[in-house]
Amino acid sequence: MKIDTTHYERCISTLQRAHGLLLTATPENIDYDMYRSACIKEFEIILEQSGKLLRKVLKPWFHSSKEADKLFFKDIFRQAVLRSIITPETCERWLEYRDNRNNTAHDYGVNFAEETLQLLPRFIADANALAQFIKQQHNDTEK
Repeated sequence: MKIDTTHYERCISTLQRAHGLLLTATPENIDYDMYRSACIKEFEIILEQSGKLLRKVLKPWFHSSKEADKLFFKDIFRQAVLRSIITPETCERWLEYRDNRNNTAHDYGVNFAEETLQLLPRFIADANALAQFIKQQHNDTEK
C-alpha cells in the first residue's frame, strides 16, 4: 500500500525554512513573530500528520483497519517500537513533542513558542527520518 508523504514532506520543508529565517530575524522585528508563528503551525501539523501516517504504516499488523484506527497517539508510537519501525528513544522524543504541545496548548504565547522552538532541530530530523522510512517501505513493497 502506497502512503503519500508529499504534503508531510512539504510541511517539513516549510518548517525548516521558517526555522532558518527565524534564527536570522531580530526578536524585536515583526518578521520574528511571523516566522515563529509559522514554526508553531507547522510543528502542530507535522505532529498530527506523523501519527496519522504511522497509523497507516501499522495497519497491516492489525486484524482490521478499525482496530488500528482506535489507537491513540501514544499507542501508535509504542506499536511502532514493537514493530521495530522506530527506536524506543525516538518514540520517547515523539511523546515528548506531544506532551510539550499538550502541556502548553492553553498558552499560545511566547512561553509556548519558545519551548517549542528549542525542540525544532531534533523534531525536524525525526520527522524527516519518519518520512524516509515510509518512502523506503513503499519502495521495498514494490520490489
